[in-house]
Amino acid sequence: MLTPESLDGHFTLVTAAARYDALRLRDSLAGKPDGQPLSRDEALEMLALGEVIARKAAYGRQPSVRSARALGASWSQIGAAQGISKQAAWEAHGRWLEGSADGSGAGEGRERSA
Repeated sequence: MLTPESLDGHFTLVTAAARYDALRLRDSLAGKPDGQPLSRDEALEMLALGEVIARKAAYGRQPSVRSARALGASWSQIGAAQGISKQAAWEAHGRWLEGSADGSGAGEGRERSA
């Protein structure tokens, strides 16, 4: 059975997105002349790949926020880049950055309202 866990090791974020995109395109064209419908297994693969993509993208979120903060981005800018408020961005990432053990100090001493 296809699960996100069974697919995760076989795909990078880029290859998972490419495969998902190919399946999604075929699915959207299935009702058109010459369209080839997905099989049940392919539809389930598309669902599992969506989860793989979401998980892989989420894994990189904290380091991306750390980089943005280290380069001087405000919480308002980080929130806007994620489609959330500055408060929500700080709540989601601020404590993680302050507790980061990487020694960069990227989250230390920064104000929430920055």
